[in-house]
Order: sequence, then C-alpha cells, then structure tokens
Amino acid sequence: MVPTVIAAAAIVALVVAAILVVEQAVPAAPAPRGDQSTTSSGVDLDCAENAPITQELLSGSTWTMCWRVDASRGLVLEDVHFVPAGHEPVQVLAELSIGQLEVPYDTGLRNTEDITTQGFGGSHMKTLTDTECLGGRLDTYLPKIGDGSMGGGGERRAVLCQEVVDGGIAYRSEDGSGTEVARSTDLRLATISKVGWYEYVSQYTFGGDGSIRSDLGATGDLSPEDYGDDPAHGWPVGPGDTDYATSHSHNAVWRVHWALGGRGGQAVEQYDAAPTGEQGPRAPLVEGGLTPITREGTAQAADRRWWRVVNPDVLNEDGHEISYQVEMGATTPFELTQDDHHEAGDDAGYAIAFTESDDCQLFATANKEGTCGSGVLDFAQDEAELSDVVTWVAVGFHHVARDEDQSPMEMHWQGFTLTPRDLTAQRADPPSAREDVNGKPAQAP
Repeated sequence: MVPTVIAAAAIVALVVAAILVVEQAVPAAPAPRGDQSTTSSGVDLDCAENAPITQELLSGSTWTMCWRVDASRGLVLEDVHFVPAGHEPVQVLAELSIGQLEVPYDTGLRNTEDITTQGFGGSHMKTLTDTECLGGRLDTYLPKIGDGSMGGGGERRAVLCQEVVDGGIAYRSEDGSGTEVARSTDLRLATISKVGWYEYVSQYTFGGDGSIRSDLGATGDLSPEDYGDDPAHGWPVGPGDTDYATSHSHNAVWRVHWALGGRGGQAVEQYDAAPTGEQGPRAPLVEGGLTPITREGTAQAADRRWWRVVNPDVLNEDGHEISYQVEMGATTPFELTQDDHHEAGDDAGYAIAFTESDDCQLFATANKEGTCGSGVLDFAQDEAELSDVVTWVAVGFHHVARDEDQSPMEMHWQGFTLTPRDLTAQRADPPSAREDVNGKPAQAP
C-alpha cells in the first residue's frame, strides 16, 4: 500500500505544479465590459471596457486605473489614482492619451497626421508576443475595420503590456549612524501600433514616487518613398554619397485631463527663475516665483521654466496645496502644420497649452468631434476661465537618419514627465530612521 500512496501523492504534486505553471504563464482574462469593482487599493472604479489595473510597487505605493483602446488615439488611460504608501488614495488624472502625431518631411513634399488619419487603435494596434512583453499581456476587444461603426466584426487580442520594471536606486543617504538605501520599481504600460512604415510604442511609466512618464518610441523602417540626393534635406545611408534618407520630424502632442484631488477646482501656475544681474559672495543671484494662469492659452518653453496644476482646496499634512509639475525635458520646438494660419514668427507654435475640458476637444489638430474647433489654438482662443483643466503637451523630435537606422530602425524616444509636488508632506516611503525628518533637520545627515 505504501508505494501506491507515494505514487498517488507524486501524481497529485505533478498536477498541482502544472497548474501553477499555467497560471503563471497566462495572465488572468480581463473582466467583461462595464466592469465595476473595488480594487485591492481601496479605490472604487467603474471601468467602461476592461477590468481595472492595480499594481503595488516596492515602495509600498499603489497605482490603480482603467484602460481602453480608442480607434484613433490608441491606448487611453482613465480614472488614474495614486495611493502613496501609508496614505489615502488620491485621484490624479481623469484621462491620459496622445492627441496628435504629425510627421512632416523637411522637403515639404509630405506630411502625415497619424492619429487622425490612420489611428493607433483597431487593426493598427499589434498583438503582443513574449518578446515584446516580459510581463502580463492584457486583451481587449478591437474592431477589424476602423472604429467598428462600419461593420466588419472584431476580436479580443492581447495588446497591452503590463510590467513591473526596476526603477534603479530610489534613494541613498549616509550619515554617521549608517546608510539608508533602497531600490524602486515602476509600473510600465505599453502598446505597439504600426502606421505606414513606422511602428510606435505608446508607453506610460508610473513610479513608486507618484511620477508619471509619457513616452512615444519609434522603430520600424525608413520610408522607401522618402529618399533623395539633397544633402540639405537628408543624410546618406547608402554606400558613399547615395540614398539620402529625408529628414523629418515627429511632432507629438499629448492630452492630459486632470482630476487632482477630484475633478474640477484645478488651478494652473507657471514658475520662472532668472538671474538678477547681481553677484553674491560665491555665485550670481537667481530669483524665481510663480505666475497664475487663470484662463485658457498657450505657453513656450524657456530655461528654468515649468508649470504645475494645483488643487488649492486639498492640502497635504504640512498645509501645502497638492500639485503636479509638468517637466518637458529636451524637445525640438515646432509649429503644427495646420496651425500655421493662426500665427507666424518667433511666437508660433507652443510647448504647452491649457484649456477647459470639453468632451469634443480630443485632437490637437484635425479635431473631428463636433463644432468646438479644429485644434488646440481654436480651443484656447475663447480664453475661458480654467477649473476642469486639460493640458496639451507638445514634444518634438527631429529625425536625421543614420546608417544604424537600417534595418529595422533603432528605437528613438520622446516624451515628458508629470512629477508630484507636495502631494505628501514627506516622501511616501521614508525609512524608519528618517520618519521624523520634516522641515529643517536638527542636524543635517
């Protein structure tokens, strides 16, 4: 009897192991449309199409949000909440998506508007493999033709990659009593869309510190139709001085609809700092301060300039207004082609724009919804008072091809970061030895 029992136990163990392998290899299927649930972070979400995403990170903080795929904009994130470690949840965004991608070629002969002409969703959004996504691959229903309004049916496909990735060193501080150091992890969500010869990665990275990084990556192949022999408009990628690939721009605009501390009641401020012209004992004097932006409008980037969206009615434990800072980083200034009839000269274009939320204002140019205007400059010209704020962030990349872009093309990226400013009175995850450090410390570490 003993050998039989042992054999049976071994079989059961093998079956359990096989089940565990399958469960680890296949991500759980999303809930059906109209899923409403309370997530493990304690946030109540009513997601329109897919089960909510909830991810706790190494810091102890958690991100929770809804997601769906729009035929034109591709990945759309909604009801984005951050739960700092040891704190109550706070809503950050109502919606986040790309609002336009324009690709004008330097010769002036061609220009594409990939979001409003072809779109990042539908058949252009690619099914992911385990090479493209090392984490969970989430599926959703996608129409086979356009937005599905013309028929043609559709299917569920795994198009969203959800990964927890290493974020590097979160902090390090050494004093006489020891060293406090920790690593961080980030939640990364990404989709891939093929438009023409290019393949685009829409990627959003949510940090354990509350930051949100929006990135657009481009790979695929250089367009065979866009070669010439003009050094002023391209770069040779063939043997010797042959096959000049035409230089072009990737002009991306993201649409950020805020709901910081709850939708509405938002305010916008611009920070500037500049040398005073006076000299201190060891360095030049630099003064900075905030300027309220109370009405719709556009703004240009400048050195030592940034913007924040603030909720003056919600304070952190130190009595400071919670806010998020928009950090542009490196960008190539540009003027969208369809905006060139509005204004010319040095003030043409914008790095950032602020408008009051309107459901028909979805695209930065070639806006197809209703009669609310053709794009951001039309949206902003009413100069309505800001309360339910939408931020349009324009980040340009001028692509001068190189030999390494053949073939496939090396990935290149452009994007921006939303960084919490005073969301919590201290960092969300201070080590126990530093929990009392709030304000000027009695003795610097």
